Amino acid sequence: MDEVNESRETKLTYAQNWPAYNKAQCDEKPMFMSLLAGLCSQIEQPEYKFGRPTLSLADMAFCSVFKVYSLYSGRRFSGDMKMAQEKGYIDRVPHFNSVFNYLRKPELTPILKDMIVKSSSALRLVENDFAIDSTGFSTSQFGRWFNFKYGREQNNRIWLKAHIMCGVKTNIVTSVEVTEGVRNDSPQFAGLVNKTAETFTLGEVSADKAYNSRENMKLVADLGGTPYIPYRNHTRPRPKTVAIWRKMWSMYNLHQEEFMQHYHKRSNVESTMYMIKSKFGSSLKSRNRTGQVNEILAKVICHNVCVVIEEMHELGVSPQFK
Repeated sequence: MDEVNESRETKLTYAQNWPAYNKAQCDEKPMFMSLLAGLCSQIEQPEYKFGRPTLSLADMAFCSVFKVYSLYSGRRFSGDMKMAQEKGYIDRVPHFNSVFNYLRKPELTPILKDMIVKSSSALRLVENDFAIDSTGFSTSQFGRWFNFKYGREQNNRIWLKAHIMCGVKTNIVTSVEVTEGVRNDSPQFAGLVNKTAETFTLGEVSADKAYNSRENMKLVADLGGTPYIPYRNHTRPRPKTVAIWRKMWSMYNLHQEEFMQHYHKRSNVESTMYMIKSKFGSSLKSRNRTGQVNEILAKVICHNVCVVIEEMHELGVSPQFK
């Protein structure tokens, strides 16, 4: 029996800094409000032209993201907005229906994407290696189609797909694209990598086989990074092919153990998606498509701010959003 136990491989574990984690969790909500207010303060208010004065865009972005963080209904969330006003984070408390209305506005989408990039910039000196994958968020809506295989109509819940690029050390999300649930993953690769490279220095970029293409690998190499994307079994190099594609193909086939050690950093993006869904939910409450997209982006912002708070306690990071 002892010989059997000794022959088993020791499972790799990671120590948790419990004092820092406990402190981060206890202080999270007040720090979340403060950091979110700092992010929203950089939002420019559109020039007033005529008609009824609109609500402050910075205030509504704050309330929209804070609403997603709270997990409360609109009416119950009104108390949190009053608390935010008392602390000076917003100028006035909007009606809870106004929060829903702004969450459905298409003008809010680029603002939320920019907030994701700025919130991740606080860890730009910490992260160099990144991973990419996608995950689905379900809606409350259903689609119907005729299934020719079984000869009957079927209903299925409609869902959206979030394509995410994150740092493998802290799980900070550096860029996001939201598409229909049936969209392919590979076409989103370039946008995610280019947006991340604007803020971070690329080291390694890991992704699964769905992202393996010569164009994607060349893009990473051109930006100074190294792509670790596995190859399908039938894949063979062409006589004239991209140099980085051939180089990584040789490494994958001749030094697969070393290749997989780098590639397995990709599992951290799975952890990131689990963190977002377990804390802020895997389903969407909005019925409007724009509202659903903005709700996903707001969940990612909430996740990023929480990650920054934890790294402030563990690594002593001083958040500077750029």
